Amino acid sequence: MNAEFFDAIAQIEREKGIPRTFMHEKIAQALVTAYKRDNAGISENIVVELDDERKEVRMYLQKTVVEEVTNPALELSLEQAREISPTSDVGDVVPISVETRNFGRIAAQTAKQVIIQGIREAEHGLVYQEFNSKEHEILSAQVSRFDTRNGGVVMEIGGSKGDKTEAILMPGEQVREETLSIGDRVKVYVVEVRKSSRGPLILISRTHPGLVRRLFELEIPEIHAGIVEIRSIAREAGHRTKIAISSNDPNVDPIGSCIGPRGARVGGIVEELRGEKIDIIKYSDDPVEFVTAAMALADVVRAEILDDGKSCRVIVPDDQLSLAIGKEGQNARLAAKLTGFKIDIRSKSQWEAEAAVR
Repeated sequence: MNAEFFDAIAQIEREKGIPRTFMHEKIAQALVTAYKRDNAGISENIVVELDDERKEVRMYLQKTVVEEVTNPALELSLEQAREISPTSDVGDVVPISVETRNFGRIAAQTAKQVIIQGIREAEHGLVYQEFNSKEHEILSAQVSRFDTRNGGVVMEIGGSKGDKTEAILMPGEQVREETLSIGDRVKVYVVEVRKSSRGPLILISRTHPGLVRRLFELEIPEIHAGIVEIRSIAREAGHRTKIAISSNDPNVDPIGSCIGPRGARVGGIVEELRGEKIDIIKYSDDPVEFVTAAMALADVVRAEILDDGKSCRVIVPDDQLSLAIGKEGQNARLAAKLTGFKIDIRSKSQWEAEAAVR
């Protein structure tokens, strides 16, 4: 154990961010394990000291001085003790230097594995700590490979030190109509970071509504500054998103801010979402106004909140009924998610016929 050994520890600290104190603990643990391997499992009286200043590793076997030795592994006689330290007396603990170079090949290999495992654990801990703080944020990721076992897409995301870390895009978090190829770069939403025996498991998503929220916060300065506020989002990934916004400044048009000059701002978000349609809705505290705006694609003749306070009846022109409902009910479904109201859509003629009967 010489200066090069301590220089290597310092280099690991610089390059990987693993504290040298942690490495010292793992090295001490490795040396104790190696000694235990060569000495019938006895290790409770071993002390390891790592001296950074002198760049020395010292290992001691502590034995208690006794009048009659019954356990040679832990005890030594007064005569033996005074050969090491002339002032020793019964009851004293005498440190006996241990030469690590005398360890057997298997013991040395065991020590090496303990150190390697320690480095791996520290790296996993640092990765978990870094990405756990990024839960519910968006990151740029590159497609690395496809996991044929579970249909997941393995993607690489960059750490603060430029290191690449793998994250998993599970089938349920993939946009069905989206085709990804190896090397593609996309934005992803960090759903969760879990600890596992193989290191941190970073779960990411391309379908989560949070991805749209973070993209708007990233692309729209007024949202980032808190002038324009996102009130709610309803999303069917790959098809359409409805987002309700409001302005905290009467002089700022929230919809205009999000659309941008010639649609450049929202256009960038649509491009990142690979063509997903986005309806930007102006939020209102008035439920009728809010539901009317949420219908987006269709004109609304009349809207009324029903007696239960949780439902809303919406009347649209006859020729816009299918438009209001949307393909496979998508527009009505998203409007309901966005507003929190159960929406009953009727054509004008249906409503008039029902009114006549009543």
